[in-house]
Amino acid sequence: MRQIPAGEGLLTSDVRGEVEKDGRVLVIKRIHVTYYLKVAVKDRETAVRVHDMHADFCPVARSIKGCIDITTELVMEETGS
Repeated sequence: MRQIPAGEGLLTSDVRGEVEKDGRVLVIKRIHVTYYLKVAVKDRETAVRVHDMHADFCPVARSIKGCIDITTELVMEETGS
């Protein structure tokens, strides 16, 4: 994330998929990703900006765009640095 440390457990996520029946087949219709980021106060604005545009640069999101609805949210926890 644009010079924001994200390793060592600083960035984690939970993903929820919603499945519906299409005829006799189960199909993923929606995916919601919640990102949890431990971030310094000075990097919060950058993190929000990056999150707002990340789907445009995410290979997975770009691959399934138009087929599966994807939503995301960013939950930030302030770190001491």
